[in-house]
Amino acid sequence: MSSTPPGPRVLIVEDEPAMRRALEDCCRQAGYRVMSASDGQLGLDKATEEQPDLIVLDVMLPRLDGFSVCETLRRAGCRAAVLLLTAKGQWADRVKGLDLGADDYLVKPFRSEELLARLRALLRRQQRALPSTSGLRLADTTIDFARQTATRGRKPLHLTPKEFAMLRLLSENDGEAVSRERFLDVVWGYAAFPTTRTVDNHIASLRQKLEPDPGNPRWILTVSGVGYRLEIAKAPAIGSASPEDFTKR
Repeated sequence: MSSTPPGPRVLIVEDEPAMRRALEDCCRQAGYRVMSASDGQLGLDKATEEQPDLIVLDVMLPRLDGFSVCETLRRAGCRAAVLLLTAKGQWADRVKGLDLGADDYLVKPFRSEELLARLRALLRRQQRALPSTSGLRLADTTIDFARQTATRGRKPLHLTPKEFAMLRLLSENDGEAVSRERFLDVVWGYAAFPTTRTVDNHIASLRQKLEPDPGNPRWILTVSGVGYRLEIAKAPAIGSASPEDFTKR
């Protein structure tokens, strides 16, 4: 007797009852295992407890807005794909959501076919993701991708979720160049994001936080006409040289 494998688990966080029911029905009919929450705090609790594969997250929620939910989940190491729903359709809101760790966004009103297409695309991205790297060490700086923490010596470094994701992608490519388009596709989760200049700005921020001399970077190097790569072989220590000064963990 054959059985159908269970579908991906999707959490819908939406406060408007009719919209929530419509989203639930749409996802169930498409084969997803559905759970839902009616406000941001309940959504955060359920995401933490149930660890869904996908989260459909409205931005305007009572108790805790969608931006705060997304940021909190990413800082806690949640790896579920997050699709933000917004009624505003404003460019600044989309940028804020993506910078806080969302993978994609959808502007209300939308058709169910588009919602399902976005969810399928997010699942494909998860399936083709490179094996994760647990962390990096750059001289006296330690980066833990699982915990989303970074320290220099004993002092914390404040990296954004996007900066952690960019470092992870660079480290997973073992010194090979990563194109700006690849950053947008993997880190932002939306290949048609407005401009590749966004990547350059985030790289500049990372260099300011990590490089001994940001104007003359030693670790995060530019590959002309392509993008960026992580210089593993020549990563120097700050103060003293050691083979362990720049290592994957």
